Amino acid sequence: MSPNTELAQAEVFFFEDLRPRLNGLAYRILGSFSDAEDAVQDTFLKWASTDRLEIENTAGWLISVCTRRCLDMRRTGDRARMDYVGAWLPEPIQVAVPPEAETRVELASSLSMAFMMMLERLTPKERAAYLLHDIFYLSYDEIAETLDISEPGGRKLVSRARASVSKSKTRHATPEPRQEEFLTAFQSAVETGELGPLARMLAQDARLSTDGGGKVAAIRDPIVGCNAICDFVSRKLRRYWAELDWTRTDLNGSRGVLIQADGQTSSAVSATFDEAGFVQEILIVRNPEKLHSLNPVQIH
Repeated sequence: MSPNTELAQAEVFFFEDLRPRLNGLAYRILGSFSDAEDAVQDTFLKWASTDRLEIENTAGWLISVCTRRCLDMRRTGDRARMDYVGAWLPEPIQVAVPPEAETRVELASSLSMAFMMMLERLTPKERAAYLLHDIFYLSYDEIAETLDISEPGGRKLVSRARASVSKSKTRHATPEPRQEEFLTAFQSAVETGELGPLARMLAQDARLSTDGGGKVAAIRDPIVGCNAICDFVSRKLRRYWAELDWTRTDLNGSRGVLIQADGQTSSAVSATFDEAGFVQEILIVRNPEKLHSLNPVQIH
């Protein structure tokens, strides 16, 4: 073993300071915080076993290693996802948000479910290149080295990804009162059957998707259209959810609600909005594997 492989306390502190940033990078690439934690821990173990005197830029080295590990995990995960039952949605997280309003808004725009779902439409390398450059501010040279591509190739990846982000218009901030208005209308529709306020908030082509992962009851295909969603809420959700406990919380930097029975969370509900403030999609995560760790996490 190299004489420089035993971690000093100062090095451990350095890594822990960087961990929220690595968590954020890994989560955005993988769409799963539990997988992200595994990727970050693998990064730590590789760093701990490396001669750190040979590393010129420690933070850059760790980010590169973490990115490569995530891309390896994506390849395995994408093959497994081909057999996933029903809709796949990102794992929701509760963010331990800093008090600064500007930081909260920036985190919300790059952690929202809408943004996370948009990232899923990019190729893995497009996703990584965009995140490294536009979210984590690495240079094109650093991106090229991390992804083992040319510098012009990195620029092309970022440019293509930016075009998709711009087209999808996912990085806008919906005012919190509007988000709360939706949650109130949705809860009222389920508990009382009054659909008017909810219907007025839905875009005509709105969608409702549920992710049960084949482990619990969930619709397999999205429900599309305001009328179809209202019908589903009144006929199905009201029957099963009207008497359950509703707890509002922050999910992915935006307002959401946890549905609980006997103290156990069975569903996490959030929504995406268009620029005019209408609900584009209601997202219901029911897969128990995605609900077991909803404690606030440190993530940048």
